[in-house]
Amino acid sequence: MSMIYRAAAAVAGVAALTAGLTACGGDSLEKSSGGDSSGKPGKGSLVIGSASFSESKILAELYAGVLKDAGYSTSIKTVDARELYEPALEKGQMDVVPEYAATLAEFLNQKKNGSNAAPVASSDVDETVTALKKLAEPRGLKVLDPGKAVDQNAFAVSGDFAKKHDLKTLSDLGKSKQKVTLAAGDECPKRPFCQPGLEKKYGIDIAGIDPLDIGSVQAKQAVKDGKDQMVLTTTTDSTLDQFGLVLLDDDKNLQNADNVLPVVNAKSAGSQKIADSLNKLTKVLTTADLRELNKKVDAERLKPTDVAADYLRDKGLVK
Repeated sequence: MSMIYRAAAAVAGVAALTAGLTACGGDSLEKSSGGDSSGKPGKGSLVIGSASFSESKILAELYAGVLKDAGYSTSIKTVDARELYEPALEKGQMDVVPEYAATLAEFLNQKKNGSNAAPVASSDVDETVTALKKLAEPRGLKVLDPGKAVDQNAFAVSGDFAKKHDLKTLSDLGKSKQKVTLAAGDECPKRPFCQPGLEKKYGIDIAGIDPLDIGSVQAKQAVKDGKDQMVLTTTTDSTLDQFGLVLLDDDKNLQNADNVLPVVNAKSAGSQKIADSLNKLTKVLTTADLRELNKKVDAERLKPTDVAADYLRDKGLVK
């Protein structure tokens, strides 16, 4: 889920804070029984946190699979938003959470320095992860290695439009001098990664914004029908083919490095064994893999548990 997606989803999460930290099925986020012989949880029993959108659920299941294979007992707790699960991770109510480098870096940056804090994330993954670690470590969080899988804001046009104007990149669109109506959220004109960035970095002529929900069926249909020429979506959107849409490459790196990575509670899940188990998956998982996994859940209606288990077996990541 892209930075703009996740920022929008966070609003609903804030409202849920007063309801307390509850997970699917009404379970609390307190650790399940288990662990070592002393009764202390966290040694052999791990709680994996997940946000409520499909991709996060899939990632949590993938993490659970490789950790089970390493000998841990795992359970998954799903909550609405980062405002809920990040404090739970700090407190050790959760042990492991799948995250996105740039989005979490800015979340922690604003948590520490206020909503107007100067950005610390960039399109450089190494710089972004370094900034993230600096913010996470004082909170008792350990940031593991980022992978090749990236879920960030992306822009798609119809295949016919791309073919007609010979478009493969956002730079191509800028050079084409085509006027573009963009299907995007109504915050797009103010977001540096949306209209301002497209105009400044790529010279794209944005004639107007069609204020439709980001990456929604209605937004994609508007581009398919020619009402709009481009839609704001994400790099892991699994339904573009259904609408005859293609992504234009962000060839000048407008978007921040939202590489997928595991973040763990350093005290309860900071061992090298856990890091090695998760890194094994991180090194293999790609953006294309994530897009295909999302498709199986969102379009084919398969269960995240089954989709994750099949992937881990197919890639030889579990015994």
